Amino acid sequence: MQTPRNRSWDTAYEWKAVLLLSLGFGLVGIDRFMIMPLFPVMMHDLHLDYQDLGHITGALSVAWGISAMLMGNLSDRIGRRKVIIPAIVLFSLLAGLSGLATGVGSLVLIRAVMGFAEGAYTPASIIATLDASKPSRHGRNVGIQQMALPLFGLGLAPILVTQMLKVMPWHSIFAVVTLPGLVIALLMWRVLRNSTPSNASVHTPAHDAARHMWTEVFRYHNIRLNVVGMLCWLTCLVVLSALFPSYLVDYLHLDLSQMGFVLSAIGFGGMLGTVTMPTLSDRLGRKPVMILSVIGAAIFMVLLARTGPNPTALFGYLMMTLLFIFSLITLTVGPISAESVPAALMSTASGIVVGVGEVFGGGIAPAIAGFVAKHFGIQYIMVLGFVALAVGMLVALSLKETVPSRSARSVSAEQPQLGES
Repeated sequence: MQTPRNRSWDTAYEWKAVLLLSLGFGLVGIDRFMIMPLFPVMMHDLHLDYQDLGHITGALSVAWGISAMLMGNLSDRIGRRKVIIPAIVLFSLLAGLSGLATGVGSLVLIRAVMGFAEGAYTPASIIATLDASKPSRHGRNVGIQQMALPLFGLGLAPILVTQMLKVMPWHSIFAVVTLPGLVIALLMWRVLRNSTPSNASVHTPAHDAARHMWTEVFRYHNIRLNVVGMLCWLTCLVVLSALFPSYLVDYLHLDLSQMGFVLSAIGFGGMLGTVTMPTLSDRLGRKPVMILSVIGAAIFMVLLARTGPNPTALFGYLMMTLLFIFSLITLTVGPISAESVPAALMSTASGIVVGVGEVFGGGIAPAIAGFVAKHFGIQYIMVLGFVALAVGMLVALSLKETVPSRSARSVSAEQPQLGES
């Protein structure tokens, strides 16, 4: 069944689809994170404070998570294309509309609806990337698609936005990002195909094209583990992004320019991690690379915690830590979730993992990290990361292999366990 499909694989369509879906996810990154460098200017014009920034970013994260859980299942039922294209049109228009906000209330509302659209795009685009990819290239192609968010959102957006502020007001910058989104949506409308369950089944070890209730997704061993794993990986990401700037300035006493240099490692590490390790997993298997990534993250986090005010060393250790953290995130929301379930539940599985991670990992982890920093000292936030990685190692060790070529032998052993769960 699989061999004929592989011999006649439409490689031209594969690359067109991966490119467009990657550009779309890059726009998600820009629209989500461009407000950060703009916020100092917006604070003055709209009379906002730091708590308002927390409300604005929190509303987007929660809406993103809820949408991912709901819309992932919808895309399984009506097709990825019918979710992806309206979602990119909507979040592009809403990103532009952000420039018309007159206060915190309107900005929270706009960003929350935008987060809902971006949450809809995320799982559907991940699975559409898998649908277009030859099974032997799942990890690499999803890595390329996921790389676009840190590259565009965390790497390029701050540079472009701060340069554009020199020639135009912040309202106009939001409007500028609308046009690329509409162009990408038009190209997707012309290029993207809807995958049927029978076609999509080649991407799962079981080749199961039957219909399934969405609640069945929780019966699969790897999905339950991935939900826990995603909370662990996002806890580390929160520690190393939200609170690490304060650690560098308040504990290590770096100046602002040094702090900015060190933090840029997050974007570089994220970009490398989403591609290198998932690509390696196509050859070595998902489970070995997950275990290797947890070990790598722990080693470099130890080095990071033991390093004094040395910006160059801090940059290198932070970049390597984030390389492995983003590797874990990419494999968890993409190949491992999608390859663990029948074709009719692929977007649902990814959406559940993404959604739970956004809502709870994005909400609970910062609160816990803030509590630790306030009551025990900012230097102890690393301990929270180590605890998360310890739990994550148990998750990685308990995973079932999902690379189609490697896991086909174990499919018959997996199915009886579903009824027992």
